Order: sequence, then C-alpha cells, then structure tokens
Amino acid sequence: MASAAPVPMPAVFAGWWERVNGSPAWQDGIFWALAALYGLVAASSFIQVARIQQRVPEYGWTTQKVFQFLNFVVNGARCSVFAFRRQVQQVNPQIFQHVILDLPGLAFFTTYAMLALFWAEISYQARGLDTDGLRSGFYAINGVIYAIRVLLWGLLWWNPNPSMLILSKLFVAGLSFSAALGFLLYGGRLFLMLKRFPIESKGRQQKLSEVGRVAAICSCCFLARCVMMCFNAFDKEADLDVLDHPILNFVYYLLVEILPSSLVLYILRRIPSKLRLSQYHPLSSG
Repeated sequence: MASAAPVPMPAVFAGWWERVNGSPAWQDGIFWALAALYGLVAASSFIQVARIQQRVPEYGWTTQKVFQFLNFVVNGARCSVFAFRRQVQQVNPQIFQHVILDLPGLAFFTTYAMLALFWAEISYQARGLDTDGLRSGFYAINGVIYAIRVLLWGLLWWNPNPSMLILSKLFVAGLSFSAALGFLLYGGRLFLMLKRFPIESKGRQQKLSEVGRVAAICSCCFLARCVMMCFNAFDKEADLDVLDHPILNFVYYLLVEILPSSLVLYILRRIPSKLRLSQYHPLSSG
C-alpha cells in the first residue's frame, strides 16, 4: 500500500512562517527576546549566589553555590550569543562559529550533571559507600567529553563536509540521551531511598517532591534536546545554526534550556539557614 502524502501547511500559516523566518526585523526581535530571557535566568542565579554568600559566607563553595554560579555563566553566555547573533554569524573561520554556539551547551550539560552527581553522593553516603570515585569519575567523564568535542571541532575545521557536521550534532544528541538516563537513574534511586524514610522524618515530603520534580524536568529536557538534535542533524529545515530559522530557535531554546532552568532554579530556591552561635562546636585543645 502506498504511504499517505504529507499534509501540507495551510497557505496562510505557511506564508506567515516564511515571512517571519525571512524578515530581519523578526529575526532580531526573536533573538533579542531569547537574550532577554537568558539574561533574566542569569540574573536570578547571580542573585542566589550573592544571597548564599551573604547568608553563610563560612561555607565556602558548596555544591549549591557552584550549581547556581554555573547557571549564571551558562545563561549569561547564551544571552551574549543571542544578543550578538548577527556578529557571531560573520565570524571567520566558520569553525569558531560552531565553538561559540556549542560551548554553552557543553557547559549546560556539566552544570546539570553536577546535580546528578550530588544526588549520587547522597545515595552512596546513605548506604555507607565511598563517594571519592564518583567525583573523580565525574571529572574524568567531563574531561573525555570536552576532549572529544575539541577533536570533532578540529575534524570539522580540517574537513568541513556535511557528514562531519551530522556527526558533531549526533554527539550532542547522544550526550543529551545519556544525561536523561543519568537523571532517571540517580534521581530515581534518591527518590526511592527518601520514600523508605520514616514519615516523621524532617523535610522528607518536601525533599521527595523536590527530587521527583527536578528529575522529571531534567530528564524531559535532555530527551527533548536529543530528539531535536537528531532532527537538526538530518533535516536542513530544522537547522538551528542559521539566522533564518528564528522561530525554531525560540521554541528549541525555550523548551530545552530556559524553561527547565527556570523551573529547576525555582524548585531549588531555598538557601541555607544562617548559623547560630550554638551551632558552632570548637575542637578541644587536647
């Protein structure tokens, strides 16, 4: 049986889509809107870092503070890229355009992988297992990922053909899929562990809700990134690296970075309580 022909877009909608994509004014407006949204998320992360530092300066660089700071860096970088998108598209040689566009995505992966690492450490500590291997493994995996990415950039510079570009985008898709699995694995483990705690445990219900919601948001976010990157690799009409696809850019970055980041930062908005004098236990001189 012959397959059914694809249903064409309504003429009015198709004309609007082409008009928006081809209009420099619409392109600039959408990219400036993305820059503004990323700027708001970056500003909220920076405010959280300042609040934590003011509340408990003696804690140093905790996981929470580093996570918030990396969110500030990632979203600030995306804000700058979209604010100067036309200038980025004119950078030569072209490989540097790929580096500028890809680096914030890698940093986004590292930022949220740190959250999965934190959950894994809690799960290991609760079972009395050593956590040193987790942190060293986290650094090693990130080092390998960045090394592979640099190698792909080098190959794309040396041989800039469509196949290398597809391979580069599929690498991001695979990375996103592995991140989604990581959140399902470690978030699920921590969620089940907290569920076994006694009902009267302090903060149990709040922590259960927090872990469950964040794990679900991050898993969906990275799965959506994986699917979109596969389309981006094989369909020229879904290319996110060009100026004349502003609507796709807006939908993609809103769904896989801006909205998930905003929700996660809102859920994790609590900051440590200020230490009281009675909470300090000085060591005895003996």
